[in-house]
Amino acid sequence: MTAKRTIRLTVNGKAYERTVEVRMTLADFLRDELNLTGTHLGCEHGICGACTILFGGEAVRSCLLLAVQADGANLMTVEGLAQGEELHPLQRAFHENHALQCGFCTPGFLMTAFAFLQETSTPTEAQAREAIAGNICRCTGYAPIVQAILQVKRGG
Repeated sequence: MTAKRTIRLTVNGKAYERTVEVRMTLADFLRDELNLTGTHLGCEHGICGACTILFGGEAVRSCLLLAVQADGANLMTVEGLAQGEELHPLQRAFHENHALQCGFCTPGFLMTAFAFLQETSTPTEAQAREAIAGNICRCTGYAPIVQAILQVKRGG
C-alpha cells in the first residue's frame, strides 16, 4: 500500500486540496493533478530548468521537490504569468525578441527570468546571463533570451 497525504496549497492564486502519494514530485502533481502542463519535465534531475516554478516567490526546480513539501505553499507556474488573454510583458518580450524556438525550455526560462526581474531593478547583460545560467536551451543561443529580459526592464 502506498502512503498518501492530503495537501493544501495555492497555485496561481487558486486554492487546491488534493490527496497525493507521498512520493509524487511537485512537477508531476502540477501536470497530472492540476493539469498545469506548462511546467515541463526535461532531465528530472534539476539540471535543465524546464520545470522551474516559483515557490513562495523563489525560483525552484519542481522535479526535485515532492508535492507534500508544498503543503501550505504559494506557487506560481507559467500559466500564472498572463492575465487572461493578455500576455505578461516578459512573455511579449520573448515573442518580440524571438527568444523561443521549439518552446520546450521557455516556461522554465520565463519563470527564472520573472523571479530575477522581481529582485533586480536594473539588470546588466552580465547579470541577466548569470540569472539564466542554470537553464538549458538547445535552440536559441541565449542572446535573444537575454535581450528579452533586458527589454522588460527598459519598459519596452
